[in-house]
Amino acid sequence: MGIYDREYYRKDGPSLLGSLAGQGRVTNWLIGINIVCFLLQFMTQTPDFARGVGWRDPVTYWFVLDVQRVLHGEVWRLLTYAFLHDTANIFHILLNLLVLFIFGRQVEDAIGGREYLWFYLAGAVAGGAAFVLATLLGFHGGGNGAWYQRESWALGASGAVMAVLVLAAMHNPRQVIRLFFILPIPIWIFILLLIAIDAFGLLGQGRGGVATSAHLGGAAFGYAYYKLQWRLSGWLPSFSGQGRRVRSRLRLYREDEPPTPPTPRPAPVASPRMMEDEQLEAQVDRLLEKINRVGMEGLTDQERQVLFRASEMMKRRRS
Repeated sequence: MGIYDREYYRKDGPSLLGSLAGQGRVTNWLIGINIVCFLLQFMTQTPDFARGVGWRDPVTYWFVLDVQRVLHGEVWRLLTYAFLHDTANIFHILLNLLVLFIFGRQVEDAIGGREYLWFYLAGAVAGGAAFVLATLLGFHGGGNGAWYQRESWALGASGAVMAVLVLAAMHNPRQVIRLFFILPIPIWIFILLLIAIDAFGLLGQGRGGVATSAHLGGAAFGYAYYKLQWRLSGWLPSFSGQGRRVRSRLRLYREDEPPTPPTPRPAPVASPRMMEDEQLEAQVDRLLEKINRVGMEGLTDQERQVLFRASEMMKRRRS
Protein backbone atom coordinates (compact mmCIF):
# COMPACT_ATOMS: atom_id res chain seq x y z
CA MET A 1 0.00 0.00 0.00
CA GLY A 2 1.47 3.34 -1.06
CA ILE A 3 1.70 6.39 1.12
CA TYR A 4 -1.17 8.05 -0.71
CA ASP A 5 -3.50 5.20 0.27
CA ARG A 6 -2.93 5.77 3.99
CA GLU A 7 -5.99 6.86 6.03
CA TYR A 8 -4.44 10.14 7.08
CA TYR A 9 -3.81 11.17 3.45
CA ARG A 10 -7.34 10.66 2.17
CA LYS A 11 -9.55 13.60 1.31
CA ASP A 12 -12.79 11.93 2.33
CA GLY A 13 -13.89 11.04 5.86
CA PRO A 14 -12.01 13.46 8.16
CA SER A 15 -12.36 12.90 11.88
CA LEU A 16 -14.69 15.08 13.95
CA LEU A 17 -11.84 16.77 15.79
CA GLY A 18 -9.42 16.56 12.88
CA SER A 19 -11.78 18.65 10.76
CA LEU A 20 -11.17 21.50 13.19
CA ALA A 21 -7.41 21.23 12.77
CA GLY A 22 -5.56 24.01 11.01
CA GLN A 23 -3.68 27.15 11.93
CA GLY A 24 -5.91 29.18 14.23
CA ARG A 25 -9.09 27.31 13.26
CA VAL A 26 -9.82 25.84 16.69
CA THR A 27 -9.10 29.21 18.29
CA ASN A 28 -11.56 30.86 15.92
CA TRP A 29 -14.21 28.26 16.78
CA LEU A 30 -13.71 28.83 20.51
CA ILE A 31 -13.98 32.59 20.07
CA GLY A 32 -17.13 32.17 18.00
CA ILE A 33 -18.77 29.89 20.57
CA ASN A 34 -18.02 32.39 23.34
CA ILE A 35 -19.57 35.20 21.31
CA VAL A 36 -22.70 33.16 20.53
CA CYS A 37 -23.14 32.24 24.20
CA PHE A 38 -22.68 35.87 25.20
CA LEU A 39 -25.38 36.97 22.74
CA LEU A 40 -27.73 34.28 24.03
CA GLN A 41 -27.14 35.50 27.58
CA PHE A 42 -27.82 39.07 26.57
CA MET A 43 -30.93 38.40 24.48
CA THR A 44 -32.63 36.18 27.04
CA GLN A 45 -31.99 38.22 30.17
CA THR A 46 -34.83 39.64 32.26
CA PRO A 47 -34.87 41.85 35.38
CA ASP A 48 -34.23 39.87 38.55
CA PHE A 49 -36.59 41.56 40.99
CA ALA A 50 -36.35 38.73 43.49
CA ARG A 51 -32.65 39.27 44.09
CA GLY A 52 -32.64 42.96 43.37
CA VAL A 53 -29.26 42.70 41.68
CA GLY A 54 -30.02 43.59 38.09
CA TRP A 55 -30.55 41.05 35.32
CA ARG A 56 -30.87 37.30 35.04
CA ASP A 57 -31.01 34.91 32.08
CA PRO A 58 -31.69 31.16 31.72
CA VAL A 59 -28.39 30.47 29.91
CA THR A 60 -26.38 31.72 32.86
CA TYR A 61 -28.70 30.04 35.33
CA TRP A 62 -28.25 26.58 33.81
CA PHE A 63 -24.57 26.69 32.90
CA VAL A 64 -22.80 29.03 35.35
CA LEU A 65 -20.37 27.49 37.82
CA ASP A 66 -22.56 27.18 40.92
CA VAL A 67 -20.58 25.44 43.65
CA GLN A 68 -23.62 24.12 45.50
CA ARG A 69 -25.16 22.69 42.33
CA VAL A 70 -21.86 21.08 41.35
CA LEU A 71 -21.73 19.36 44.73
CA HIS A 72 -25.24 18.04 44.02
CA GLY A 73 -24.14 16.37 40.78
CA GLU A 74 -24.37 19.07 38.09
CA VAL A 75 -20.74 18.54 37.11
CA TRP A 76 -21.16 19.94 33.58
CA ARG A 77 -20.92 23.39 35.13
CA LEU A 78 -17.18 22.80 35.67
CA LEU A 79 -16.82 23.29 31.90
CA THR A 80 -19.81 25.29 30.66
CA TYR A 81 -19.08 28.30 32.89
CA ALA A 82 -16.01 28.99 30.74
CA PHE A 83 -18.22 29.91 27.75
CA LEU A 84 -20.26 32.51 29.68
CA HIS A 85 -19.39 36.11 30.55
CA ASP A 86 -20.77 39.01 32.54
CA THR A 87 -23.24 40.81 30.27
CA ALA A 88 -23.00 43.95 32.42
CA ASN A 89 -19.27 44.32 31.65
CA ILE A 90 -18.34 44.13 27.97
CA PHE A 91 -14.62 44.25 28.82
CA HIS A 92 -14.94 40.88 30.55
CA ILE A 93 -15.42 39.03 27.27
CA LEU A 94 -13.33 41.41 25.14
CA LEU A 95 -10.16 40.98 27.20
CA ASN A 96 -10.52 37.21 27.39
CA LEU A 97 -11.09 36.81 23.66
CA LEU A 98 -8.29 39.23 22.78
CA VAL A 99 -5.76 37.22 24.79
CA LEU A 100 -7.17 33.99 23.38
CA PHE A 101 -6.89 35.29 19.81
CA ILE A 102 -3.25 36.31 20.23
CA PHE A 103 -1.83 33.46 22.29
CA GLY A 104 -4.30 30.69 21.43
CA ARG A 105 -3.02 30.65 17.85
CA GLN A 106 0.54 30.26 19.09
CA VAL A 107 -0.34 27.29 21.27
CA GLU A 108 -2.52 25.71 18.59
CA ASP A 109 0.33 25.94 16.08
CA ALA A 110 2.77 24.44 18.61
CA ILE A 111 0.79 21.38 19.76
CA GLY A 112 -1.74 20.88 16.96
CA GLY A 113 -5.45 21.64 16.69
CA ARG A 114 -6.86 18.44 18.20
CA GLU A 115 -4.52 18.47 21.20
CA TYR A 116 -5.08 22.20 21.68
CA LEU A 117 -8.85 21.73 21.85
CA TRP A 118 -8.53 19.12 24.62
CA PHE A 119 -5.98 21.29 26.41
CA TYR A 120 -8.30 24.31 26.39
CA LEU A 121 -11.27 22.32 27.69
CA ALA A 122 -9.15 20.67 30.37
CA GLY A 123 -7.78 24.06 31.41
CA ALA A 124 -11.33 25.32 31.85
CA VAL A 125 -12.22 22.31 34.02
CA ALA A 126 -9.03 22.78 36.07
CA GLY A 127 -9.96 26.41 36.70
CA GLY A 128 -13.50 25.44 37.68
CA ALA A 129 -12.26 22.73 40.04
CA ALA A 130 -9.85 25.20 41.65
CA PHE A 131 -12.73 27.64 42.20
CA VAL A 132 -14.86 24.96 43.85
CA LEU A 133 -11.98 23.88 46.08
CA ALA A 134 -11.12 27.45 47.07
CA THR A 135 -14.77 28.14 47.89
CA LEU A 136 -15.01 25.05 50.09
CA LEU A 137 -11.82 26.10 51.89
CA GLY A 138 -13.26 29.56 52.58
CA PHE A 139 -11.40 31.62 49.96
CA HIS A 140 -13.73 33.95 48.12
CA GLY A 141 -11.40 36.31 46.29
CA GLY A 142 -12.87 39.48 47.72
CA GLY A 143 -15.88 39.86 49.96
CA ASN A 144 -17.88 42.56 48.18
CA GLY A 145 -17.87 41.38 44.62
CA ALA A 146 -20.56 40.75 42.08
CA TRP A 147 -23.70 38.79 42.93
CA TYR A 148 -22.45 35.52 41.43
CA GLN A 149 -19.19 35.78 43.40
CA ARG A 150 -20.88 36.45 46.74
CA GLU A 151 -23.00 33.34 46.26
CA SER A 152 -20.06 31.20 45.08
CA TRP A 153 -20.92 31.48 41.42
CA ALA A 154 -18.35 32.07 38.70
CA LEU A 155 -18.31 32.48 34.94
CA GLY A 156 -15.82 33.46 32.26
CA ALA A 157 -13.07 31.98 30.11
CA SER A 158 -10.27 33.44 32.23
CA GLY A 159 -9.19 30.10 33.73
CA ALA A 160 -8.77 28.43 30.33
CA VAL A 161 -7.22 31.58 28.84
CA MET A 162 -4.72 31.72 31.69
CA ALA A 163 -3.70 28.13 30.93
CA VAL A 164 -3.19 29.08 27.28
CA LEU A 165 -1.15 32.14 28.24
CA VAL A 166 1.15 30.12 30.51
CA LEU A 167 1.70 27.41 27.90
CA ALA A 168 2.47 30.04 25.25
CA ALA A 169 5.13 31.47 27.58
CA MET A 170 6.59 28.00 28.21
CA HIS A 171 6.95 27.39 24.48
CA ASN A 172 8.37 30.85 23.79
CA PRO A 173 9.84 32.29 27.00
CA ARG A 174 11.69 35.08 25.17
CA GLN A 175 8.49 36.56 23.80
CA VAL A 176 7.92 40.24 24.55
CA ILE A 177 4.43 41.71 24.81
CA ARG A 178 3.28 45.30 25.09
CA LEU A 179 1.46 46.10 28.29
CA PHE A 180 -1.47 48.42 27.56
CA PHE A 181 -0.25 48.21 23.92
CA ILE A 182 2.63 50.56 24.83
CA LEU A 183 5.10 49.23 27.42
CA PRO A 184 7.26 46.29 26.22
CA ILE A 185 7.57 43.60 28.88
CA PRO A 186 8.77 39.97 28.82
CA ILE A 187 5.85 37.58 28.87
CA TRP A 188 7.10 35.84 32.01
CA ILE A 189 7.14 39.06 34.00
CA PHE A 190 3.60 39.75 32.82
CA ILE A 191 2.43 36.28 33.91
CA LEU A 192 4.14 36.51 37.29
CA LEU A 193 2.47 39.87 37.80
CA LEU A 194 -0.94 38.39 37.02
CA ILE A 195 -0.33 35.44 39.36
CA ALA A 196 0.74 37.76 42.16
CA ILE A 197 -2.38 39.91 41.73
CA ASP A 198 -4.60 36.82 41.71
CA ALA A 199 -2.89 35.35 44.79
CA PHE A 200 -3.30 38.66 46.58
CA GLY A 201 -6.97 38.74 45.60
CA LEU A 202 -7.51 35.15 46.69
CA LEU A 203 -6.60 36.17 50.22
CA GLY A 204 -9.38 38.76 50.14
CA GLN A 205 -7.12 41.75 49.71
CA GLY A 206 -8.39 42.97 46.36
CA ARG A 207 -10.02 42.19 42.99
CA GLY A 208 -13.50 41.86 44.46
CA GLY A 209 -15.89 39.89 42.27
CA VAL A 210 -13.08 38.18 40.32
CA ALA A 211 -12.72 34.40 40.42
CA THR A 212 -9.00 34.55 41.14
CA SER A 213 -8.86 30.90 42.17
CA ALA A 214 -9.99 29.88 38.66
CA HIS A 215 -7.17 31.97 37.19
CA LEU A 216 -4.61 30.29 39.45
CA GLY A 217 -6.02 26.85 38.69
CA GLY A 218 -5.72 27.43 34.95
CA ALA A 219 -2.18 28.75 35.30
CA ALA A 220 -1.15 25.74 37.40
CA PHE A 221 -2.64 23.38 34.83
CA GLY A 222 -0.78 25.04 31.95
CA TYR A 223 2.50 24.80 33.84
CA ALA A 224 1.97 21.15 34.81
CA TYR A 225 0.93 20.24 31.26
CA TYR A 226 4.23 21.50 29.87
CA LYS A 227 6.49 20.18 32.62
CA LEU A 228 4.93 16.71 32.71
CA GLN A 229 4.70 16.54 28.89
CA TRP A 230 1.07 15.48 28.86
CA ARG A 231 -0.67 14.55 25.61
CA LEU A 232 -4.40 14.65 26.32
CA SER A 233 -5.49 13.53 22.86
CA GLY A 234 -3.54 10.30 23.36
CA TRP A 235 -5.65 9.43 26.42
CA LEU A 236 -8.95 9.75 24.56
CA PRO A 237 -10.58 7.66 21.80
CA SER A 238 -10.56 8.85 18.21
CA PHE A 239 -13.81 9.85 16.50
CA SER A 240 -12.52 9.20 12.98
CA GLY A 241 -14.32 5.87 12.63
CA GLN A 242 -11.08 4.10 11.61
CA GLY A 243 -11.77 1.33 14.11
CA ARG A 244 -14.95 0.20 12.41
CA ARG A 245 -14.65 -3.12 10.61
CA VAL A 246 -16.28 -3.79 7.27
CA ARG A 247 -18.09 -7.08 7.09
CA SER A 248 -17.02 -9.35 4.26
CA ARG A 249 -19.73 -10.36 1.82
CA LEU A 250 -21.17 -13.87 2.23
CA ARG A 251 -21.30 -16.27 -0.65
CA LEU A 252 -23.73 -19.23 -0.80
CA TYR A 253 -22.79 -22.65 -2.21
CA ARG A 254 -24.97 -25.59 -3.09
CA GLU A 255 -24.20 -28.89 -1.42
CA ASP A 256 -23.93 -30.71 -4.75
CA GLU A 257 -21.48 -28.22 -6.16
CA PRO A 258 -17.93 -27.93 -4.87
CA PRO A 259 -16.88 -24.42 -4.03
CA THR A 260 -14.95 -22.68 -6.75
CA PRO A 261 -11.42 -21.96 -5.58
CA PRO A 262 -10.49 -18.29 -5.74
CA THR A 263 -8.48 -17.26 -8.75
CA PRO A 264 -4.97 -16.37 -7.63
CA ARG A 265 -3.94 -12.85 -8.44
CA PRO A 266 -0.47 -12.17 -9.76
CA ALA A 267 1.79 -10.45 -7.29
CA PRO A 268 2.35 -6.82 -8.16
CA VAL A 269 5.74 -5.95 -9.53
CA ALA A 270 7.51 -3.57 -7.22
CA SER A 271 8.39 -0.50 -9.25
CA PRO A 272 11.00 2.08 -8.15
CA ARG A 273 8.15 4.50 -7.49
CA MET A 274 6.39 2.01 -5.20
CA MET A 275 9.64 1.33 -3.34
CA GLU A 276 10.15 5.06 -2.85
CA ASP A 277 6.58 5.38 -1.53
CA GLU A 278 7.14 2.56 0.96
CA GLN A 279 10.36 4.11 2.25
CA LEU A 280 8.73 7.51 2.62
CA GLU A 281 5.70 5.89 4.26
CA ALA A 282 7.89 4.27 6.90
CA GLN A 283 9.60 7.58 7.63
CA VAL A 284 6.26 9.40 7.94
CA ASP A 285 4.92 6.72 10.30
CA ARG A 286 7.91 7.15 12.60
CA LEU A 287 7.56 10.93 12.55
CA LEU A 288 3.82 10.76 13.31
CA GLU A 289 4.54 8.59 16.33
CA LYS A 290 7.18 11.08 17.48
CA ILE A 291 4.76 14.00 17.02
CA ASN A 292 2.18 12.16 19.11
CA ARG A 293 4.75 11.84 21.91
CA VAL A 294 6.51 15.22 21.91
CA GLY A 295 4.58 17.46 19.52
CA MET A 296 5.75 19.35 16.41
CA GLU A 297 8.33 21.31 18.37
CA GLY A 298 10.27 18.10 19.01
CA LEU A 299 11.07 17.53 15.31
CA THR A 300 14.43 18.38 13.83
CA ASP A 301 14.80 20.47 10.67
CA GLN A 302 15.59 17.33 8.67
CA GLU A 303 12.45 15.59 9.94
CA ARG A 304 10.33 18.62 9.06
CA GLN A 305 11.76 18.47 5.54
CA VAL A 306 10.64 14.84 5.24
CA LEU A 307 7.06 15.80 6.17
CA PHE A 308 7.18 18.71 3.74
CA ARG A 309 8.44 16.45 0.92
CA ALA A 310 5.69 13.92 1.60
CA SER A 311 3.06 16.67 1.54
CA GLU A 312 4.35 18.03 -1.77
CA MET A 313 4.36 14.57 -3.36
CA MET A 314 0.78 14.04 -2.22
CA LYS A 315 -0.31 17.35 -3.76
CA ARG A 316 1.32 16.51 -7.09
CA ARG A 317 -0.39 13.12 -7.20
CA ARG A 318 -3.82 14.67 -6.58
CA SER A 319 -3.42 17.50 -9.09
